[in-house]
Amino acid sequence: MLTPEQLEIANLIINAVNLEDINANEIDPNEAIFNNGLGLDSIDALEISLELSKQYGVKIKSSDENIDEIFTSIATLTQFVQTNKTS
Repeated sequence: MLTPEQLEIANLIINAVNLEDINANEIDPNEAIFNNGLGLDSIDALEISLELSKQYGVKIKSSDENIDEIFTSIATLTQFVQTNKTS
């Protein structure tokens, strides 16, 4: 079950990368975002990063040491946004 914050991030991801066949409520917050999980790739990560920057003022760079941890799942991404958002 997604928290309200996780649902918000899940919807942002769905809209950012046009995942038309996925309902945010059906996503497991601990499911992998990339590869076998939602099946997203590095181009999708750029789109998601842009949206996070626009919506929350959160900057995620490909050079960040912990980028793999940040993008592990909806849960980890939401935690990062909640900790680092400026709005």
